Amino acid sequence: MSDVNDVELIFKALADPTRLKIAYALTLTEELCVNDVAHIIDATTATASHHLRLLRHMKLAKYRKEGKVVFYSLDDDHVRQLVYIAMVHAKEGE
Repeated sequence: MSDVNDVELIFKALADPTRLKIAYALTLTEELCVNDVAHIIDATTATASHHLRLLRHMKLAKYRKEGKVVFYSLDDDHVRQLVYIAMVHAKEGE
């Protein structure tokens, strides 16, 4: 049963509506800059950065810098699949 400890943290991170929106937006595109994420979630760049940093620390997202601009993408295809499967499952009951 101790195997679920790290998995629990992944679901906890994605349970936040803002972080889920960010993860979903990142499933729809290769990468987004912090300003684009802030616009998508209708928040400040500081708020977007905070959520992106948490996703990065949880190994759900990764980043790269191009000058002063930071671009984020999902860490790997497993994260993309988790979000996609959750979205499909949620729409099944409609």
